[in-house]
Amino acid sequence: MTTSSDACSSIVRLNIGGKEFCTTVDTLTHREPHSMLAAMFSGRHTVCKESEKGYVFIDRDGKHFRHILNWLRDGVAPIFNLSDLERVELLREAEYYQLLGLVDRINEVLNKKEDEQMDPDFTRGDIIKCVQHAYAVGGRVRLIGVNLSGLDLSKLHLSLPHMGVDFSLACLKNVNFSCANLHLARFQRADAENTNFHNANLTNCVFLGANLCGALLTGADLQEANLSCCRLEGANLEGANLMGAVLYNAKLKGANLRRACLDSVNLQDACLEGAKLDRANLHQANR
Repeated sequence: MTTSSDACSSIVRLNIGGKEFCTTVDTLTHREPHSMLAAMFSGRHTVCKESEKGYVFIDRDGKHFRHILNWLRDGVAPIFNLSDLERVELLREAEYYQLLGLVDRINEVLNKKEDEQMDPDFTRGDIIKCVQHAYAVGGRVRLIGVNLSGLDLSKLHLSLPHMGVDFSLACLKNVNFSCANLHLARFQRADAENTNFHNANLTNCVFLGANLCGALLTGADLQEANLSCCRLEGANLEGANLMGAVLYNAKLKGANLRRACLDSVNLQDACLEGAKLDRANLHQANR
């Protein structure tokens, strides 16, 4: 007879619509104990296995099942990085497996997106004119508290001599800042959820208290940036340069920091639960 302790540590092989996965009974039963998967592998039911390889077959599309497993393992799923169609597909799978926590999380994101469908206060052309005027007269660009959600500001030079654009308290959700020069910009307490900063120049930027959940920061240059008290859950910082940055009390749960340069970074009191740090450079980082 198999004991409960043996079952909790046992390996489970799954074939989801032709895609093969390997996990444990504990993963399938611990986080969502009332789910269909938890019921299947609780030991209360007989589970049929393929005779040759010992896989349990479930007749569902396996496209998003890795997200299902990561949710069960860490309580994190890359919902912000998925397209609207992929979110709906993942929701359908979560409902089938009766993963109520994941269903609530996906619906929360979908409802937020519906609430945010409002026109931004400025266009890309307006922003360009503001910066050009500031250059001409030696002034500043203050976009404090404005709504720029959904704007494409990619590849723009948004840095003024000796100062940056002030985006403090602004709504920057889903803004595309990829490859933009934002040197010295201020993002204090800005809402930049799911914002695209891929390969952007963010050196010496101040993000104090900003919401960067699900933000795409791959390859971004964040040298000497202040990210204290930021929410970075689920953010993708793969290959980012964070040398000398401050991440004091930042929330990095489930963030991707693969290959990131964290040389001399202040990580004091930062939450790194479930963060991916393989091949990251942590030389002289304060942890």
